[in-house]
Amino acid sequence: MLGGVIPRVLVVDDEAGVRRALERGLRAEGMEVVTAADGPTALRAALTGAFDAVLLDIMLPGLSGYRVLERLRAEGVATPVLLVSAKDGEIDQADGLDLGADGYLVKPFSFVVLVAQLRATLRRTADTGDEPVLTLGDLVIDAGTRRVSWAQRPVALSPREFAVLFALARRAGRVVTKDELLVAAWGEEHAVSRNAVEVYVGYLRRKLDAVGAGSVLQTVRGHGYQVAAQVAP
Repeated sequence: MLGGVIPRVLVVDDEAGVRRALERGLRAEGMEVVTAADGPTALRAALTGAFDAVLLDIMLPGLSGYRVLERLRAEGVATPVLLVSAKDGEIDQADGLDLGADGYLVKPFSFVVLVAQLRATLRRTADTGDEPVLTLGDLVIDAGTRRVSWAQRPVALSPREFAVLFALARRAGRVVTKDELLVAAWGEEHAVSRNAVEVYVGYLRRKLDAVGAGSVLQTVRGHGYQVAAQVAP
C-alpha cells in the first residue's frame, strides 16, 4: 500500500501457472491484481488507464508485449510498464526501454527483485504526480488518491466501483462494452459474468444520483455504457 492507496497491477503472461503465482504473490504484498493472457486482451485493459502499473510479458499470442507497449504510449497512456522476457540481450532491453518501458526483467527472475522494482516504479510515479486527474465538468476523478467528487461533493466508491467509473471516464464520449469493463475491473480469469458489470453500474448510478450526478453514466442499449465527454450539472 502506497500512501494509503492499494496499487492496482495488470499482470500479463500467457502461462497460466505464472499468472496464478504472480497474482497470489502480489496480492500477498497488498496489491490488487488483474490478469490477462494475450496481447489484445492486455491492450484493451491497459488502455482504460485503470492500473497503477503493468507487468507485461513480451512473448504473447495475438500481439507482442512490444506492440502493446507501443500502442499504449501512442494513445497517451502513461501507466508504468515493466517488461518481462526470457531474452537477456542488451538490444532487446534497449528496444523495450526505447518504446517507453519503465523497467525490464529477465526470466527467471527473483520474486523479491520483482516486487522491489514494482514498488520503486510505483513510488516514482507517486512522487512525480503522474497519476491522471480526470475532470469532466463537475465530475473530478483523481486516479492517484482514488477520490471522486461531483460539484465538490465527495462520492465514496469501492475499489471495484472506482475501476468501472475510471475505465468509462478515461474514454469519455465513447462506448465501453461490458466485456471491456469486465477485463478492466475483474480481469479475464475470474469467474464473473457480464451481470456483474450491470450490478456495479447500478451501484455507481445510485451513488452518483445521491449527489445529483444522475446524468453522468449513460446506457447505450445493445452496446455498453459511456460517460459523456461534456458532463452537465
